[in-house]
Amino acid sequence: MKEISKRLKKGDETALEEIMQKYFPLVSSIIFNIGRGTLRKEDIEEAVTDTFVTLWKNRDKVKDETLKGYICCIAKTKAFDKLDSVGKEIILDIEEINAEDDFSLEINIEQKEINKILGDAVNELGKPDSEIVIRYYFYYQRISDIAEITGMTVDNVKVRLHRARKKIRKYLEERGYEP
Repeated sequence: MKEISKRLKKGDETALEEIMQKYFPLVSSIIFNIGRGTLRKEDIEEAVTDTFVTLWKNRDKVKDETLKGYICCIAKTKAFDKLDSVGKEIILDIEEINAEDDFSLEINIEQKEINKILGDAVNELGKPDSEIVIRYYFYYQRISDIAEITGMTVDNVKVRLHRARKKIRKYLEERGYEP
């Protein structure tokens, strides 16, 4: 991934094409799930295109280790922008704030540390719980869709999410964080 990021920063259009091929399904999924029921197919396609155009315009800001996360943040922003442009009111949670946009270096470092600990906590859940948490909180998939994909009942997915949140909270508390 470092090699493709370096090529992108240098303005190599083939690097952008490779990134688009690799991350198109992810970007489409994020935008579709955020705009579910509100955005038309054309709106979703436009937001996907806007995501990669924005990546290209801001390629100098890409860090090797955060390319995927950066693309996901752009996709979420473009989905919300598209929702706003079609006249839908969106209320953002404090959690939607991108750590890269923080004004304070100290806050940025702390946020990265928390993100790493959260990632470790989710990984420690093991499958299928980690997959459920990622699908629900990162890809914005509905519980009914997660149940169908994983072959579980809706109630089972809800219970697993509830237990996963408790485990993550405990994991954070053990490391000195107050969720």
